[in-house]
Amino acid sequence: MRAFTQLQGLAATIPGKNIDTDQIIPARFLKRSRTDPDYAKYLFHDLRFNESNLADPAFVLNQPAFSRTNILIADENFGCGSSREAAVYALEAFGIRAVIAPSFGDIFFNNCLKNGLLPIRLQQSEIDILSRPDPEAGNARIRPHQPISMFVDLHTCTIQQIQSSKPLSFSIDPFWQECLIKGLDEIDLTLSYQASIDVFEAKHLSTAPWLTHSHT
Repeated sequence: MRAFTQLQGLAATIPGKNIDTDQIIPARFLKRSRTDPDYAKYLFHDLRFNESNLADPAFVLNQPAFSRTNILIADENFGCGSSREAAVYALEAFGIRAVIAPSFGDIFFNNCLKNGLLPIRLQQSEIDILSRPDPEAGNARIRPHQPISMFVDLHTCTIQQIQSSKPLSFSIDPFWQECLIKGLDEIDLTLSYQASIDVFEAKHLSTAPWLTHSHT
């Protein structure tokens, strides 16, 4: 999978609690190949397009200022619902590399990690700080269609607005942190330690040679 170390980009806010995977990518698109050049269009398709397949100019990701969005700010329980990995594929096809939310659907959260997309859990109060036009002052939240630049550092597990001097910390399982930084899935990461595994096994068997003997 694609490695994730640091990310600087544009964040878009997707309002609404409990946005499920069927809203992220409708079921009728699940059999489409990931090589389909239109795969990015399937992201939030029924929210972004009308029955005539015309783009809704009011939807944030349809606006020119957000054409290069690579960070999403979402609400509670984002990615709930069915366990369709295609929801992550659609986000990646659009260019999304990180999603920030107070909580996620469990299966969706794990699918993100397995595909190189960083899910960041923050308290709502922290998201409010990130979402302010000026994070250093004031208490007005960002308007849903107002772009904002952010920087994510997976090495230090911090995120901040570009113009802010106060990064916020987030947590991630150290195993998945290493997988993402190295761009390796679970099997690849394990195999990357093959030399160390071989040394351990050789040492272990030298002290317990009977383990290699068959018994009848």
